Amino acid sequence: MQRTLFNFGLAIEGITANKLRAFLTALGIIFGVAAVVAMLAIGSGAQKAILAQMKLIGSNSIVIKSLTESDNQDEGEDNEEDKKKWSPGLSINDLEAIEKIVPTIELSGGEINLKESIIVNGKQGKVPVIGIEGSFFELNNLELSQGKNFNTTHEEVGSAVCIIGKSIHAKYFQGGEALGKKIKVGNNWLRVVGVLKRRIAKKENLEKLGLQDHNSNIYIPVKTALLRFKDRGKIGSSDISRRWRRFSGVHNYHQLDRIVLRVDDEKNLSGTAEVVGKYLDRKHNNKKDYEIKIPELLIQQQQKTQETFNLVLAVIAGISLLVGGIGIMNIMLASILERIREIGIRRSIGAQKSDIVLQFLFEAIFICLIGGILGIILGVVTAKLIANAAEIPTVISWWSVVLSFGVAFLVGLVFGLFPAKRASEYDPIIALRTS
Repeated sequence: MQRTLFNFGLAIEGITANKLRAFLTALGIIFGVAAVVAMLAIGSGAQKAILAQMKLIGSNSIVIKSLTESDNQDEGEDNEEDKKKWSPGLSINDLEAIEKIVPTIELSGGEINLKESIIVNGKQGKVPVIGIEGSFFELNNLELSQGKNFNTTHEEVGSAVCIIGKSIHAKYFQGGEALGKKIKVGNNWLRVVGVLKRRIAKKENLEKLGLQDHNSNIYIPVKTALLRFKDRGKIGSSDISRRWRRFSGVHNYHQLDRIVLRVDDEKNLSGTAEVVGKYLDRKHNNKKDYEIKIPELLIQQQQKTQETFNLVLAVIAGISLLVGGIGIMNIMLASILERIREIGIRRSIGAQKSDIVLQFLFEAIFICLIGGILGIILGVVTAKLIANAAEIPTVISWWSVVLSFGVAFLVGLVFGLFPAKRASEYDPIIALRTS
């Protein structure tokens, strides 16, 4: 042990005797380790963002969204032909039929999106009011912080009840008690039976997935929306007259704005979407007044793209470390040529080959470890700068730091072994003659 420590001390002296050379030797490792840390931070951040998106939409989901004429206004002649067709629109009947005929559906729910005025404690505003079924919160991975979900009676008879988002609770009730209180929504007084737990989600993630901010909504049963607010699926005299005259406005005839289906297995996503699409085509007279999206497949594609990007970054970081290791080996070999006389003196006073190997191997490992520490600091700073400048999420984990430090040690060990072995093989007599 004393012999090993003595050799380690000589290695430290050799490095401190020529600090500039040691720093230049470590540069390759510094940039290589920094690249590894930054790459892992970017990859982990992207993975976290993807998982957050998955949590927003739930797993194995298919989203059917209603379309109005304005949504398809760029389709030209096909759109004009489509306008002449009659369709009942997306309705509760569609949802019930899909539930019956498609066996792979595990959970489903319809949504009606309204915008209504609200009056609470003298405060007025206009907020999104969403007509939902009881399955809505499970489909969207939402939890209640107070109260409970709508019961069967509420849903069947269209009770005047509601569940409010956390932002509504904070704004109109100032964080006080909301359960049991009544609020005026449109022309209806609704009793608050629950408050959603706040969900933190980035606005860009919500927009990308076509979702609303759940914290700012008021939720009511679907039957309540149809009976007490507006049922767009009902055909009135205005709808009949519209058929015989040119109508310049945008008419939304869909009873439901959205249907969300949860499939029992990820493998059945595409097949289920195809079956549902064929049913809706037939039911809607081949009028494309809806669109089907599979957010999970889109996110998985995004994840594959990110994994490819991470792989490219890993290769670049690996090449940087390889170049750094080769640089260490070359400079160590050059250093040995300068220190042949030192090697000869050590051998002549009793140093063994293993002592020479340890001295130069310690030098290479120590340089790499110092380079690794500086590289980790540079990598963390780089990751933070990338996150701030490019708005790319980065997550620096402890295992990435340990991995980078371990890689630096391994590079020093592997690329320092050959120069150390080469130094120990010099004949001490020839080494002493070298000037």
